[in-house]
Formats: sequence, structure tokens, C-alpha cells
Amino acid sequence: MPYSESTTVSDSTTVTTPPTTTALREAVHARGKAPLRDRGSWLRLTPAQALFRARAAQRLAVLAYHGVTDPRSFGAQLDRMRRLANPVSLADVERAVTEGRPLPPRSVLITFDDADRSVFTHALPMLAARGIPAAAFVIAELIGTDRPFWWHEAAYLARHGGRARLLPGGPPGRLLARLRELPDPDRRRCLQELRVSADRRPPRQEQLRPEDLRALRDADVAIGNHTLGHPSLGRCDDSTVHTEITGAHLALSQWLGEAPTAFAYPDGGYDPRADAVLRRLGYRLGFLSDHRLGPRLPAHPLRISRLQVDSTTGTRRFDTILSGLEPAVQRLRGAAV
Repeated sequence: MPYSESTTVSDSTTVTTPPTTTALREAVHARGKAPLRDRGSWLRLTPAQALFRARAAQRLAVLAYHGVTDPRSFGAQLDRMRRLANPVSLADVERAVTEGRPLPPRSVLITFDDADRSVFTHALPMLAARGIPAAAFVIAELIGTDRPFWWHEAAYLARHGGRARLLPGGPPGRLLARLRELPDPDRRRCLQELRVSADRRPPRQEQLRPEDLRALRDADVAIGNHTLGHPSLGRCDDSTVHTEITGAHLALSQWLGEAPTAFAYPDGGYDPRADAVLRRLGYRLGFLSDHRLGPRLPAHPLRISRLQVDSTTGTRRFDTILSGLEPAVQRLRGAAV
């Protein structure tokens, strides 16, 4: 019989609280008392961490990075992962889905969204040295260019006098939040207004080239589709959803000599219209950004959960993300607000 804690409600009724729930509540309380800068590390010392780590052994952890800004910290994360987990490849996940066989316990897949050049210059050598596979989901219309990501461009333009009729004043973070909420045609129109009105042009940003994509693939970093221009698909009409996915699919197929079979949703949100397009194109896997662990045999292969992590994250906090404890605490605290 599993361990549990029982609370007697009356002489005839007993409510059993799962141990992970009790430990999670205690962890939330402990996290609230810890210094803000140390709350991730503090969670690792709570009783909940051991329970969540044991449960995570039977789950799939897909880590979602965006780049590598701290190579030393990223290397420590990789070393920690090799000790605590079983790194798997995108092909391993596809095979598990196709054959209906769960992945091994403690399976972890590393992914990169947007895939700036640090994935090639920093992540690739460190992954290769440790024999750890990964996947990179790229924005197709930026490949081979020196254009910045649109959200970096918008923030820069706003700091240098850029204005748009539909956007509020104030800090760039507020402007970006509003941009993501707009229907996609309005977002594009606002970006153009920011470009025209700003008193400076944003610095250029060298992006990955087609030959870099092939080098990544050949070094066991699979290449996946992240749309043409990274819109919020939920703010796009049906035609734009189709164009964003199929346009990127065709470009990647040409550069790689083979069709991609995995997709990561921009901004991490599932879209049923995108799901339908992906199925028609033969995609086998689709990834969210919902900050959750998933089953070792994904029940919905085009809706696989991922954990958000950054290369600057310290190893103590990294442990609590990998176990699922920190994401669970965040959800519980959010539900209590």
C-alpha cells in the first residue's frame, strides 16, 4: 500500500491525501519563506523533491531552451543530466510512439526553440563531447539572414522612439505582451510602424545558415519546424496557419534533403488547425511549452509537454525543474492567486 497521510473528517469519513500533495503544499510554504533569489535552491532541500524525483523517473522530461548564454552553467546542467537521467533523441521518441513502447525510465530530451547561433557555436560542441542528442526548432524565414528575432527588434525599436497606434507606451515588456495578443495582421502592421517611427535601426543578428542546419543534424541535433516567422498561431487566420507551417516545411525539406517530422508550437500553445496541417504533412511529433512532464509513451504525439529551462539556471534549481517540483509549485501558487 502506498504511503499516505489521512485526515479524519468525521467518525465515519476519512479523506486520504496523496503524499506528493502534502509535500507539495509544504514546499510551497517553504518556498514562500525563502529569499527570492534562492527559492529554486531551497525547493531542492524540501521532502517534496525526493518524492517528485521518484515520480519523474516514470515520466518524460523534454527540456525547452532558447539558446546558450552561459556555456559553463549549461555544461554543468549536461553533466548533471548524465548522472540523473537518460538522454534520448528525437528519433527515440518517434520510435516509442510508432512501436507503442514507453521510453526508458528517467528519459530526457533536450530541445532548442528559435535556435540562434549559440546552438551551433556553444551547444553543439558541448553536446557532442558528452554524446547527448538534441533537437533544434528553427524559424525558417530567418535562416541565412542577419535579421533579429521580431520580439528583439520590437523591444529595441520601442526603446528608441518607436511608436504604433495599437500599442501602449511604457516598458518594452508591456509592448511585447500587447503585440502577442494582437491578430497577426495587426502585429505585422505595428512592427512596420515601429520601424518607420524609431530613430535607430536595430543591430543585425547573424542567424544559422543552411549548412549549419546540416552540420547540426549530422551531429545528432535533429532539425524541426518552428514556422516561417514565429507568429502566435492562435492569432492567425486559417490561411496564415497553413502558410506558416507548410512554407517552413518546404524550406527545411530543401535545405536538409529530407522532410522534418517534428514541430514546436510558437509561444508554446496548441492549435487544432496546426495539428490538422501537421498530420497532412506527415509530422509525428509536436511540442508545447506548458512547463510540465509528460508520459514516457506520449498519448498525444502532437501535444508533448515540455519544461522551460535556461542555460543560466543553477544545478540546484535545475534538479527541481527536472523532477517537476518547481513547475508544480508554480502551478499551485498560480491557482491560489
